[in-house]
Amino acid sequence: MSKVYRAYDRELGRIVCLKVLDKVKTANFEARFKGLNKPSEGEICLSLRHDNIVRTYEHGISTQGDPFLVMEWIEGLGLNYLIETRSKQLNGNRINYLCQLCDAVQYLHDNRWLHRDLCPRNVMIDNEGVLKLIDFGLTIPWKPEFCSGGNRTGTPDILAPEIIRRRPIDNRVDLFALGVTAYEIFLNQLPWERSLSSEETFRRRMNLPPRHPKELKPDIEDDLAAVLFKSVAKEPQDRFSSATAFKEALLGLERQDY
Repeated sequence: MSKVYRAYDRELGRIVCLKVLDKVKTANFEARFKGLNKPSEGEICLSLRHDNIVRTYEHGISTQGDPFLVMEWIEGLGLNYLIETRSKQLNGNRINYLCQLCDAVQYLHDNRWLHRDLCPRNVMIDNEGVLKLIDFGLTIPWKPEFCSGGNRTGTPDILAPEIIRRRPIDNRVDLFALGVTAYEIFLNQLPWERSLSSEETFRRRMNLPPRHPKELKPDIEDDLAAVLFKSVAKEPQDRFSSATAFKEALLGLERQDY
């Protein structure tokens, strides 16, 4: 739905990230919220001010009519890359990175936003070790009129069961996605086996329990396994109640050097 460029902002005098949205796809997405006065992605991003969220400087419409955002340029690597390559950079930093991500998610929820696409692809780690949550293209206000259910928008691997069942949603869909991300960080695997078909992936998530961490890594410590398993519970009420609660559970683990 967008293209991203490394650009030089002459007014700011610095390298920036220029994100140009596809005007047709953006209009089709926004049409789902007709009459609800939903802020645009640019308006949402401009309102966010947190150390673990990518900074947006301005937004507008290009001469071709495409929405655009001007954001900070992050020198670093994607969390998905670190996971896929089993990077040594993760060693000793897994809890640190997840706690930073919990802080970003808690900030969003405190300000009544739902990210709805929280996954390693949308997380970057800069060269100083600071985590940045990016891409708010699917973000919506955390208000009843936006959370009534019926929309399966998002990355299939991280969609909570209640989204698949088209039920009303709340902050716990992001907490579920945070749990899936934690599985990937600690285990390099997903709670449910991935399928080539999105529909088959959804059926497994609705009909099968998540794979226990001990099944995927028999020597994993019991306390970590319990935290991970709780984070991806199928029923929302069985998960952590907030990103802060998830963070506190991580900081309460006997080992902190994962």
